[in-house]
Amino acid sequence: MKTLRRKTSLVPGGAPLFQRMFTRIGCEGRPPRFGVEFYPYSSLVLTIRRREDVVYVRFSDLLCRAPLAVLEGAAALLLARVYRRKPSRELTEPYLEYARSDRTRSRMNRMRSGRVRLAATNPRGDHFDLNRMFDDLNRKYFAGQLQRPRIGWSARSWRRQFGCYDPGPNQILLNRRMDRPGVPACAVEYVLFHEMLHVKHPTRRSGCSMVSHSREFREEEKRFPEFERARGILDRLAR
Repeated sequence: MKTLRRKTSLVPGGAPLFQRMFTRIGCEGRPPRFGVEFYPYSSLVLTIRRREDVVYVRFSDLLCRAPLAVLEGAAALLLARVYRRKPSRELTEPYLEYARSDRTRSRMNRMRSGRVRLAATNPRGDHFDLNRMFDDLNRKYFAGQLQRPRIGWSARSWRRQFGCYDPGPNQILLNRRMDRPGVPACAVEYVLFHEMLHVKHPTRRSGCSMVSHSREFREEEKRFPEFERARGILDRLAR
């Protein structure tokens, strides 16, 4: 998947904000010059890099309308990474709460649907047809009620990850390493079934954490009849 290029914009008051946080979290020495901008990432991303006497910062433009305390928390986290400091929880919690909120995640998924250009993927591999497999699993475990997302094989082989579901573009990708002779069909079916459960059970907030594999998720996953065998096959493939 490729992210579409878009223009950046300066963060109003960004440089003074970072100078304040530099002092507040106890960084040593004189504050450097800061260049701070909003960047149209395809997710909630914060980046920081130092070039000689200037520190360049990019905030995801999901933070454009965030309260000042959220931006301060984001700045504290970035500066702590570079200057090896430990900011107080009181300072960073507003950003972490903002990042974990259901509202922010919903905005991020809507944004990704317009910013992420989907790679051309074919669900029909050399050995396994993922569309047909999805339909079979949907009938067997979801009463045919799960709406099919975009499905395809990864453009390149991944080393360890076997599948992923991205709710922004609503796409399931499976590692093309599995589309070959000698890989039992139950292993591919299990990975696809696992990602289908992510469609049914979206990541949600629980207290201060984000839960991707809820108790309900884990219980349904074990309905797969060859659960243990499939996991054993994937463990061997990952070596």
